Amino acid sequence: MRIISGNCKGRKLVTPNGRDTRPTSDRVRESVFNIISQEVTGARVLDLFAGTGALGMEALSRNAKSALFVEKSQEACAVIKENISLCRLEDSSTVLCHDITQQILPAWATQEKFDLVFMDPPYGQGLIDTVLGSGSFIDILADHAIIIAEQSVRENPIQPISTLDIRDQRKYGKTLITFLTLNLSCERD
Repeated sequence: MRIISGNCKGRKLVTPNGRDTRPTSDRVRESVFNIISQEVTGARVLDLFAGTGALGMEALSRNAKSALFVEKSQEACAVIKENISLCRLEDSSTVLCHDITQQILPAWATQEKFDLVFMDPPYGQGLIDTVLGSGSFIDILADHAIIIAEQSVRENPIQPISTLDIRDQRKYGKTLITFLTLNLSCERD
């Protein structure tokens, strides 16, 4: 696995041992970034279920302002830190070992709202719905935020909820990518 484009183009990334982490393929990552290319520069990025950190690092390589990598596995957090170092992205990266399904982010991590959110959880566990359904999730999003959620095509597709609209859905082999945006006609608390 490697960074596809930008300042870190071609850098190979380390992956955790075992099968607990399933990185997004280069092909899917490239397609996603082609779709969101106009929104990346200067964005504050949140990479949930970060695994290797490839999605957030791809955004940083393409001139995102900063990235917060959230992952509950200690081993994966260590790999993310190693990959950040390999790509020399320490100044714009923060790693948080945290289970986002149990509690939204700590206050220090949400002082600025996020423009891009990547969600690539383990397949088949309903974790996307858990996070999207959290009442406080939308509070960490900028008004123009885009959420990019990856899941298996075998799972039930994400359904619109009152605060989020589905902007687009794309199938790539066994992977379904859903692009969501805030429904600005709904009031936020």
